Amino acid sequence: MLGVLGLWALLPTAVQAPPSRRTCVFFEAPGVRGSTQNLGKLLDAGPGPPRVIHCLYSRCCFGIWNLTQDQAQVEMQGCRDSDEPGCESPNCDPSPRAQPRPSSTLFTCSCGADFCNANYSHLPPLGSPGTPGSKGPQAIPGESVWIALLLLGLLLLLLLLSSGILALLQRKACRVQGGPEPEPEPGRDWSAELPELPELRFSQVIREGGHAVVWAGQLQGKLVAVKAFPLRAVAQFQAERALYELPGLQHDHIVRFITASRGSPGPPPCGPLLVLELHPKGSLCHYLTQHTSDWGSSLRMALSLAQGLAFLHEERWQDGQYKPGIAHRDLSSQNVLIRDDGSCAIGDLGLALVLPGLAQPPTWAPTQPRGPAAIMEAGTQRYMAPELLDKTLDLQDWGTALRRADVYSLALLLWEIMSRCPDLRPDSRPPPFQLAYEAELGSAPTTCELWALAVEERRRPHVPSTWCCFTTDPGVLRELLEDCWDADPEARLTAECVQRRLAALACPEEAHPSPEGCTVSLILPSAILPRRLQLSACQVTVQQGPFPRNSQPTWTTSPV
Repeated sequence: MLGVLGLWALLPTAVQAPPSRRTCVFFEAPGVRGSTQNLGKLLDAGPGPPRVIHCLYSRCCFGIWNLTQDQAQVEMQGCRDSDEPGCESPNCDPSPRAQPRPSSTLFTCSCGADFCNANYSHLPPLGSPGTPGSKGPQAIPGESVWIALLLLGLLLLLLLLSSGILALLQRKACRVQGGPEPEPEPGRDWSAELPELPELRFSQVIREGGHAVVWAGQLQGKLVAVKAFPLRAVAQFQAERALYELPGLQHDHIVRFITASRGSPGPPPCGPLLVLELHPKGSLCHYLTQHTSDWGSSLRMALSLAQGLAFLHEERWQDGQYKPGIAHRDLSSQNVLIRDDGSCAIGDLGLALVLPGLAQPPTWAPTQPRGPAAIMEAGTQRYMAPELLDKTLDLQDWGTALRRADVYSLALLLWEIMSRCPDLRPDSRPPPFQLAYEAELGSAPTTCELWALAVEERRRPHVPSTWCCFTTDPGVLRELLEDCWDADPEARLTAECVQRRLAALACPEEAHPSPEGCTVSLILPSAILPRRLQLSACQVTVQQGPFPRNSQPTWTTSPV
């Protein structure tokens, strides 16, 4: 018993010796299991015990004595593993620690002077108040166990009462006449801070997802989209709401957040709601299925999509408001909406993550993920980057890595947009809309099929040789896509560079047919330059002159 107790209290935790070593008396009685000799360096101080030890990990000595009816016998002396409370005392003042037998009591001391553990200053007599062997009120065998059980029962009773009170509060908040009672999340009153919106009306389901159902509705006479979460998805609601409520997140090409509420389109249980801007033209996928778009309209969609993603990725302080960099992680043509002017708005921030940045985020900013699993989580498999499919995402710089994965998804969306542009076809008749990789893998590819195609074979959606614009270099569009969905994440463009390249493509269409010139600076990452341009920085100028439809624009470069 003594050896177990002594060693349990003296396991080493420090790893570095103090600058000036403490010198203590070292002794271990025969029969004591284990040793604390490794906590110091033993010095030869005589033919027998006690010996002297220089402490390696602390400036604190200890001693253990066994007090019986007849005498006090030393059991262990030596160095402590760390400087703990009590080590500041210059004297060894023992205190009772255990009672291995009815007739004996163990006393221990810690002290902080050389040889302070050679002897104790005093020992209280056996049976005095405060010692384990005192003759005061004795606990009957098993009484401490019953006391512990009683305290545990009281604690459980308090928890049950708290849960009952929270349940009553939620029933009151979600009461609908004639409906069943809600099933609240135990121990969490998530609805306390959410206002009720009696004027909110649900009309029809727009989309059903894994964690929520999106409804079309009305609020104060205006059309809105309502994202309704079940009770099991309260955590997802809170994470997405925290992103939408960032003060600096307002942007034309990000779906506008209106408010958060609680309610239900049907009978209870009522759950949390996100009320968002509604875009009646629907998702990008739906729109491309129903419509084709000329070159100008296609560029408008592509450019606005890149602008929205570049804004999400950007970390900024503006007008006293902080917006962290955000990775979307679920870019798909279902999660991009078409605005009334034909531009795009990025929605569904359910899987979006706040990224580490240069600035120290405020305390109210959404928390960053913990652990590789949370970072590697992604959305629609079809649009997942190769490094996510094969689990090779760079976790050391995961903020940059997730931005690059978003750009890969962006490239697939750009391909889908351009696939429905009649101006990129010699007969002006684009084929029916297909999702990225649908021609190769069908409408429901498995993860293994996507991995084999995109990772192992490094194949990408087919870019027809006829894809060219009458005002641009025929290879520019292909190069843009290739630089976005490159198998090497480090070779991909940033979202801001994609935005600038698309702006350069849009400029000739805007200037056609007569203005003298249109100059757009195009900043490209240096990683892609060796294949095309050797520059100290990637600034490219596109100049459009009044040349015929099939002639080539002039590309000039200037180092920065």
